[in-house]
Amino acid sequence: MSAADALLTLLWFAMTAYVLLGGADFGGGFWDLFAGGTRRGAPQRSLIEHSIGPVWEANHVWLIFAVVLLWTGFPSVFAAVSSTLYIPLTGAALGIIGRGAGFAFRKVSTTLARRRMYGAVFAFSSVTTPFCLGAAAGGIATGRVPPGLAEGDPFTSWLNPVSAVTGLLAVGVGAYLAAVFLTRDAQRHAPELVDAFRRRAMAAGVAVGALAVAGLAVVAADAPGLAERLRSGSAAALVILSVIAGVASLLLLHLRRYLAVRFTAAAATGGVLWAWGLAQHPWPLPGVTVDEAAAVPAVLHAALGTSLVGALLLAPSLAWLFYLSQRDPGEPHADTGA
Repeated sequence: MSAADALLTLLWFAMTAYVLLGGADFGGGFWDLFAGGTRRGAPQRSLIEHSIGPVWEANHVWLIFAVVLLWTGFPSVFAAVSSTLYIPLTGAALGIIGRGAGFAFRKVSTTLARRRMYGAVFAFSSVTTPFCLGAAAGGIATGRVPPGLAEGDPFTSWLNPVSAVTGLLAVGVGAYLAAVFLTRDAQRHAPELVDAFRRRAMAAGVAVGALAVAGLAVVAADAPGLAERLRSGSAAALVILSVIAGVASLLLLHLRRYLAVRFTAAAATGGVLWAWGLAQHPWPLPGVTVDEAAAVPAVLHAALGTSLVGALLLAPSLAWLFYLSQRDPGEPHADTGA
């Protein structure tokens, strides 16, 4: 494996982490939006705040890491993507900012009117942000982002059939992951909400599966080259794995296996993402290979080395943060001696 492929693989792991963890965060905002009125939806919104509150900022580290890797390791790809897809990417950036502000200010607001206003900003941004990111991904996948600065059309690059489907899939996958994760959190913190989120997880899973099937037909019509690569080799195997994991997730939800379903839901989502990566490799842009787009070897090696050092420092902290956020109520801290 070349240094360029190694850095690209690392970037894809970062994107996978962001899709799974950040996607579930966005999904929490989706369910916040549809929780119901102020009084009826209060218990669900309280659980959502409790679940994502300790980790929502940490989850965006993966997006920042992926952007830095793309900018450092593949500067020509970064320039082409950011200059052609600046409209959806700006929308996503504004959505992330608005979502964070809404989430933070709602918690400290003392009046109902302000809580509703900030809650609406949080929920609306939680839907628009993944849609914009998914639409941008659709433009890249279908080859609508050519090499060079602003060489692609700023509108049709993301306003097209595949981008519409991938944008909706991004919203749906986030809602599905959030509902799956929240069933386990509800089991431990709010048992009366387990069935509600279980039903939502199953409904979202069926809807996302149907949308994915429809999406394959759209890809076949709008980007036949991509569709052909998705039907062959390792990409096809990952698509099949995703389907199996998705069906297994529905079965586990039916059996109320709320911990195990987290892993199968993650496999179903990650399988699609990696299938796209393999189908597009080695052409991040039309007519440009990974090696051609990569920075000079010294930069690639430096990026890989610093990423390794950063992982050694960051991974234990993130693991401890997630452990603390997932610790059962009443469970003693490890250092208490209890």
